[in-house]
Amino acid sequence: MAPVTQSLTMNFVRTLTLRQLQIFVVAARNLSYARAAEELHLSPPAVSMQLRQLEDNIGLPLFERIGRGVTLTDAGEMLVHHALRILGEIKDAESNLQALLGAEVGHISVGLVSTAKYFMPKLLAQFSQEHPGVEVHFTEGNREALLQKLQDNAIDLAVMGRTPVEIDARADPLANHPYVLIGPADHPLRDARRFDLHELRDETFLLRENGSGSRRVAEEMFKNHLFQPARSISLGSNETIKQAVMAGMGISLLSMHTLPLELKTGDICILDVVGTPIERTWYVVHMNSKRLLPAGQQFRQFLMEHTALNLARDYSEFLPGDGGGRSAGNAGAKPSGKRR
Repeated sequence: MAPVTQSLTMNFVRTLTLRQLQIFVVAARNLSYARAAEELHLSPPAVSMQLRQLEDNIGLPLFERIGRGVTLTDAGEMLVHHALRILGEIKDAESNLQALLGAEVGHISVGLVSTAKYFMPKLLAQFSQEHPGVEVHFTEGNREALLQKLQDNAIDLAVMGRTPVEIDARADPLANHPYVLIGPADHPLRDARRFDLHELRDETFLLRENGSGSRRVAEEMFKNHLFQPARSISLGSNETIKQAVMAGMGISLLSMHTLPLELKTGDICILDVVGTPIERTWYVVHMNSKRLLPAGQQFRQFLMEHTALNLARDYSEFLPGDGGGRSAGNAGAKPSGKRR
């Protein structure tokens, strides 16, 4: 190693602090010093000072200002993955020591795709009542972000709707995940039974953005039915789509599990189109290289035993009566491990 490189490396190792790494990771996730300061209960100048010291130690800029915001530089992108792994290893060390006390204490970090946030809090509340010594932290993100967090050891488990064939992970099925066509409460076909998708050829379809799981399911439905919507509008969230449907702007294909309130209040109706509900599956995922500690194993087993039952209780009454789709809780056989 050249003397200059060695001096830089030794200076970096000697002056680096875990606090700097923690602040850097939060700032990188938010792409905002102000939001990082708020999350960490620090002042913005304190965050700026720590990040400036970190950049000085490394000798490279980690953030680049663009307009009012910031973005990661190439060095920042590289460091964030190492920082997540370092902090993950420290978390694992703490959890390993806690594991000596058994499965009733510990910390678990769980990543959720956006659709799962509608039903997971209820499961967490139930788990916390039974295991008050285990702290569970939820992180929400899209599928790609969660796969990266799994690989970076930033989360222990993830709940998502497709098996992650891109990484070496184990995916265990939790429950059926039905997608349904929805319309406003006064839609003229709200009481029709088993009608063809082509009856909706003049409707405006409200779709999630390209790359989302819901968009992919909708496009597969169009292809299978040899159907082309007359008009379509892309919207960036389930909540925006639901509000647009209720306002009469169009119809949409969404996960039934995003509709707990609207179905109960009758603000949205399910359109009983042939071939729906479209069944997908919820999975709980962890890296094959990840050694789940007792608390993590306990939470994973809890999800496998309770998710299907909870979803059946909350949603099966809203499925079309003779729709040919299974109930939300009929997740097939007892979940079994699937190594991908």
